[in-house]
Amino acid sequence: MATLQVMTGAAVAIITVSVMIALAAVAAVVGLTVVLAAVPFVAMLACSDVFAAWQRSRIAAFTGVMIPITTVLPRNSDATLLSDLLRAARQLSTWRHIAYHLFVGPVLAAIGATVVACAWSGALLFTARPLLVLLLPGITGASAPKDAAVTGAGLLLIFVAPWVARGVALLDTATATVMLGPTRADEVRRLAESRAAAVSAADAERRRIERDLHDGTQQRLVSMAMRLGLALATMDDLPDDARKVIQRAHDDAKDALKELRDLVQGLHPAILADRGLDAALSGIAARAPLPVTLSVDLVPGGRVPVATEAVAFFIVSETLTNTAKHARATRASVSVTQRRHGLTIKIEDDGGGGADPARGSGLRGLAQRAASVDGTLHIHSPEGGPTVITAELPCGS
Repeated sequence: MATLQVMTGAAVAIITVSVMIALAAVAAVVGLTVVLAAVPFVAMLACSDVFAAWQRSRIAAFTGVMIPITTVLPRNSDATLLSDLLRAARQLSTWRHIAYHLFVGPVLAAIGATVVACAWSGALLFTARPLLVLLLPGITGASAPKDAAVTGAGLLLIFVAPWVARGVALLDTATATVMLGPTRADEVRRLAESRAAAVSAADAERRRIERDLHDGTQQRLVSMAMRLGLALATMDDLPDDARKVIQRAHDDAKDALKELRDLVQGLHPAILADRGLDAALSGIAARAPLPVTLSVDLVPGGRVPVATEAVAFFIVSETLTNTAKHARATRASVSVTQRRHGLTIKIEDDGGGGADPARGSGLRGLAQRAASVDGTLHIHSPEGGPTVITAELPCGS
């Protein structure tokens, strides 16, 4: 199997290097303009993905090693062809693939196939030499000791050749895994995309639950509270005990409605989806139990991801709530600034300071919220104050 792996690798390498060199030559010839050079370059990237798939299938068939799939040419992308090409050119995996198909793979395949072929050929020729001397008159034998030495070398090569083939096959597998497998940057990007997808899915689920509660359960509680209130207002002949029971049920319905509204607000505030981050933060500042100075500077027409908006909203909301409860502050300020790639949130109060994430879960929860979208949160809270909480959240380009 190792010998077959090496020989098929050489056959595939002949095809891949021939096609890649031809495309590279075409790109060099027509490379006078970017538009013309892009055509063979796109073809190189597409062929690189196809040839990488061939090599992965070959390695998997002979060794069972599954090399993770990485593609250098994006598919089903909404971006333009030029932006896709620029992104591919910036990826290390692109050049690793091309280097493997143009140089590393063919050189390794040529050397490996030659070594393995020589080992097996020498083993067969040396071992069969005495038989050839008997069958072919034109071949004269040497002295008996020399013939015995040649035969012994052939027998030794028969034992050694499989190990040589196995070593070359192992080198082939290791090289393909390193050159065609994902880089650390690919793994980080894939992890970030997976986490972003999970955060977006969770945020979408929260919005769905919020809509269901708002349109269903909350409306039923409003209707029940109104009917109980109407009963209290219109039924004058009720016994005192019955009136007390209805009054208590009315109060419980209003309390449940308030708790449900708080729950819905905590899941995903409707104002955030309807009017955006600026209006949502203005509402938080207006409802805060202490004076809050708010400054929001968003890029005109800039797009803040929905998950980032939600995290920013909850960071500001929870920080102001904690400030009112624990900081003994008389005022607070909130500053939100958006740049091209990020959203900076700075919350400061004039309280006594000493906020320590190790002493409570609230600050740790803020850091976890920021980290859920690949953001960071820093807390500066010396004894005596002031406390400054700064969050950096990514917004994309």
